[in-house]
Amino acid sequence: MAEGTQRRYEAPCPGCGAPVAFQSAQSTHAVCAYCHSSVVRTADALARLGRIADEFTDYSPLKIGATGQWQGQTFTLVGRLQLGNSQARWTDWQAVFDDQRLGSLSEDNGSFVFSRPVPSPGNMPAFKDWRMGLRHALSGKNFAVSAITEVSVLAAQGELGHLPAAGQQFGVVELRSDSGEVCSIDYASDPPAVWTGSEVRLDDLKLTGLAGDALRKDEGRHFNCPNCAARLEVKLDTTKSMSCPSCDTLIDLSAGIGGELKHAIQNEPVRPLIPLGSTGQLRGIDWQVVGYQHRSGTAPGDDEVFGWQEYLLYNRKAGFQFLVDAEDGWSLVKPATGAPQVTAAGAVATYLGKRYSRQYSYRAETQYVAGEFYWKVERGQITDNVDYAQGHHLLSLEKAADEWTWSVGERLDSAAVAKAFKLDDKKDLFKRGDATPLSGESWSIGKVVLIVVIILFMVLLERACDDCDPQVENCSSTSGRWGSGSFGGSSSGGFHK
Repeated sequence: MAEGTQRRYEAPCPGCGAPVAFQSAQSTHAVCAYCHSSVVRTADALARLGRIADEFTDYSPLKIGATGQWQGQTFTLVGRLQLGNSQARWTDWQAVFDDQRLGSLSEDNGSFVFSRPVPSPGNMPAFKDWRMGLRHALSGKNFAVSAITEVSVLAAQGELGHLPAAGQQFGVVELRSDSGEVCSIDYASDPPAVWTGSEVRLDDLKLTGLAGDALRKDEGRHFNCPNCAARLEVKLDTTKSMSCPSCDTLIDLSAGIGGELKHAIQNEPVRPLIPLGSTGQLRGIDWQVVGYQHRSGTAPGDDEVFGWQEYLLYNRKAGFQFLVDAEDGWSLVKPATGAPQVTAAGAVATYLGKRYSRQYSYRAETQYVAGEFYWKVERGQITDNVDYAQGHHLLSLEKAADEWTWSVGERLDSAAVAKAFKLDDKKDLFKRGDATPLSGESWSIGKVVLIVVIILFMVLLERACDDCDPQVENCSSTSGRWGSGSFGGSSSGGFHK
């Protein structure tokens, strides 16, 4: 903190006598770095509340003491709180600004959100009264409920604005707006704590004093597959699920490597077109393929099953995005920070000032998984999806029981995808239904003649079908289903904040 603005309070820990420091007058709790006692600050004295774990398994590049800038103000990270349940876990970093106000830097589906506390309105619903998709006005802004969950504190370090008792279950509701804002309501206190914020890039925060490489250290990073005993290595700091490359077993790591390793055997492996571990540059960012999913979908009232692939891409500073391979084309998408405004009939969705038209609705199921994922992914996971589009711009909604995840993205040229991952020799394998006989090539007389012949053939075929007798001929026709795959592809990652 800048000299002259820092107001530091320090008192001996009531558990062991070691010094416990507070840099903000608004911080009420802390965790002793020596005996792990959780303490509360009352006036000029500290009271011990109990002992709390401070063993984090996220290996984040952030660390206590790191400094940065947000909206023109300097802040320091002074504490962190890890919350979660059996399905997911995430970390909130507490920041203290030079003017002593508090902030929070939180994980958000592979990205980060910076938020500040706001007064809790008097008309705040009880936790049990919230419903998924419900719209709620807060501070003159319209939000939609995107997640409802119950969590507890798993670990804590440093100085904190609040610290629920270890093991205490409490509700958290997440709301999002069509302008990209996030509102988190924490029912660990009465009245509940309310925080609002927006997505940030770590580079834009001008952070200094980071922990270094985002990959986990070698120590404790290896374990044996619970199915075939092959030696496995976890490479990413956020991994919650991964597959064994030897036997294709899907392994749940949401409780950490030290926890019980739940696993599921996958009998029908599907080999990705882009190998795991490949690196490629898309939209000016270098990405590494760290995960792969094969998913299937069925539309309401339709027995036809269609499939698509999703590649999970990772960049240390840009976070995670999805490269989606559907029969109607390739697309690059990412989870949206906000929640679009949808018309009553659901035909139009508006997000960040752009209007999208609904294309498809269907039920999606995860069939096969390979690599590492930042959420607890499972075979058989089912979501209800709705896809929207405006030209090459895409928007998708995935509905799970306790979270609705929106994704935004845009289509990519198949040849560009092959080139990005240095697979030009296989570019024909990347072509999809969005390709035309003239796409990416110059026009010639021969190509024009070919198009004319195809059109004439289709006209004659249509006339022939008009005269078809279904009792003696097969009069059905097959056609490509445009956009049948999920161009959203943001596989609901479980509740994250």
